[in-house]
Amino acid sequence: MSRTDAALRPVDLARMAGVSTQQIRNYVDAGILPPATRTPAGYRRLDDRHRRALVTYRALMPGYGAETARAVMQAVHDEDVALALTLVNAGHAALHEQRLSLEAAGKALEAVAEQTPDTSAPSRSGPLRIGEVAARLGLRTSALRVWESAGLLRPRRDRSTGYRVYGPSDVRDARMVDLLRQVRYPLPQIRPVLDGLRRTGSSEALRTVIARRQEGLAQRATAMLEGSCRLHHYLTENASAEGR
Repeated sequence: MSRTDAALRPVDLARMAGVSTQQIRNYVDAGILPPATRTPAGYRRLDDRHRRALVTYRALMPGYGAETARAVMQAVHDEDVALALTLVNAGHAALHEQRLSLEAAGKALEAVAEQTPDTSAPSRSGPLRIGEVAARLGLRTSALRVWESAGLLRPRRDRSTGYRVYGPSDVRDARMVDLLRQVRYPLPQIRPVLDGLRRTGSSEALRTVIARRQEGLAQRATAMLEGSCRLHHYLTENASAEGR
């Protein structure tokens, strides 16, 4: 028996991947790994193709995410390679859109950060209430309340009514939070950006935010490249084995 035809047990793959034996069985049942034959005693009999499929699946996950990686492997084992490649292409397209969105958001954030609200004098219409700010920015009032609870917004309260009132700097901060949330930045990491802007008027923290996000996208692009390369090897190795 050749090395590539050597029988493997679910526990062998489980140890290799650092997962449970049941997880390997689940992968087979879900179509992430190829169908398995059974021994006369009813045990699953795996081989090198299952090992290669597992390696491929795990290589796809960092770049494409578990859901897409699962769908790609299922399509391959359903002999629908066209669908698998469509899913891969969609992942790359989504990443490209995120990169363009980040670039646009970075420019917009810089523009917002450079604004110096005149807090010494009220605007023509006076301070705004929460509903007016939400309407102006295209947000829900619930979002503004969540951001306030997280310490990102600090509207004052009208002494006579108790209503929240937003000055020019509050509106600017809400706009910045909205833009950062659009590029999926977590709330705890937004606070230093606003704190730095309020304290020094500098947008240096903002540039750091954008740079870190760009680095994350670059790392994901590299992971996608590695995953797609492993998928290519898996497909060609399977084709070679079938042609023997």
